[in-house]
Amino acid sequence: MDYSQIKQNWEKRGFSFGVWSDPPGQIWADYTHDTDELVMLAEGEIELSFGGQILRPRVGEEILIPAREPHTVRNIGQTTNRWYYGYKHKSMR
Repeated sequence: MDYSQIKQNWEKRGFSFGVWSDPPGQIWADYTHDTDELVMLAEGEIELSFGGQILRPRVGEEILIPAREPHTVRNIGQTTNRWYYGYKHKSMR
């Protein structure tokens, strides 16, 4: 996966771009944002739950979490994961 191409693609689509890592077992529970959020796994494992579904995306698979949708992110793996995230710019909604 080419980090710079993903970043450029998201920015063209009106999203910010950040990189995050979580240790095994980390849980970010019941978060909401006022804007759409993109998440993409870069390495390791991740589980996303929102809207009545549980997703375990593969590396490189993009997930869109709609604005104001409560969601939980978990590192379900045995190693530290790394994932990309971005929020839709307010001027682009």
